[in-house]
Amino acid sequence: MTDSMLIYKIILCVIVFAVSLGAAAYMTWGERKLAAWLQDRVGPNRAGPLGLLQPIADGIKMIFKEEMIPTHSNRWLFILGPCFFMLCACMTGVVIPWGAGWEAGGTIFPMQVTDINIGLLYLLGVVSIGVYGVMIGGWASNNKYSLLGALRASSQMISYEVAMGLALIALVMMTGTLSLKEIVAQQDQGLSYVVYQPLGFIIFIICAFAETNRAPFDLPECESELVGGYHTEYSSMKLGFFLFAEYINMFISSAIMASLYFGGYNFPFQHELGLDGNLLTAVQTAVFFGKIFIFIFVFMWVRWTLPRFRYDQLMNLGWKVLLPLAIANIIITGFVMLFMGKLG
Repeated sequence: MTDSMLIYKIILCVIVFAVSLGAAAYMTWGERKLAAWLQDRVGPNRAGPLGLLQPIADGIKMIFKEEMIPTHSNRWLFILGPCFFMLCACMTGVVIPWGAGWEAGGTIFPMQVTDINIGLLYLLGVVSIGVYGVMIGGWASNNKYSLLGALRASSQMISYEVAMGLALIALVMMTGTLSLKEIVAQQDQGLSYVVYQPLGFIIFIICAFAETNRAPFDLPECESELVGGYHTEYSSMKLGFFLFAEYINMFISSAIMASLYFGGYNFPFQHELGLDGNLLTAVQTAVFFGKIFIFIFVFMWVRWTLPRFRYDQLMNLGWKVLLPLAIANIIITGFVMLFMGKLG
């Protein structure tokens, strides 16, 4: 790797990190505005025009609030939990292709921090270890509500990761690769993979709701039962890390679904527009973020529309409905590929 490419990768990594944080901050504003619209309210309207400075005000409030660490908690693990959860959330964006790439001086600079040939396994692995941050924080708080919320979060994430992984297996069977860049590139010509894997997409998006602890799967932090769940004892920026990480996970989950099932940065008739390389890349990136914002809207819409599941319903859905459907989807995909192969 040349020095210029290394510098570019570092800059791109910082940009992805900044975009993830900025998106998480303004998703809080967007969700409050959407909730107000659905409930016939005004929403944030004091801090800046249309309340656009509200996320900044909330961040300043989080920074300057008093740091409180429970007397009987494990101090270092109590601090480590939210930091680890935030770190895992920020690590997921490095394998997502945000665009085709920029050309400068005859060199192509890809809009992807790193393209590893096991990108999907990397995503599943990072998402899996992210639950340790929740478990560490909930246990270290020495609070029964926090511990119960952490246990709920871990069992929920583990349960739904199985169906999510099986849904991705069917997609990998079709694409023949684990690289996100290659999967997106395969959707440049032809239909998006949601057409070939509608059941897999439905399973994946339901599991994404559960993995991000979003309603109606927000059992680990439901206020009516657990006060605040695994972050009951947290305050100031440690609480902010937990909340920010959830919104970053929602942003990255939307980007992953757009990449795997809806063509990523590709869009219909993009090559018929007659745009040159860099201009086409800019339009593709804008389209990609448009797809992401649509999925974010769905996340928020569902939260303010559907009631919360009971915990037994949550487990039954994961193990008795989604898991058999994911296995059936793999079998159907295998038979279809075998049949099409014989025809070919």
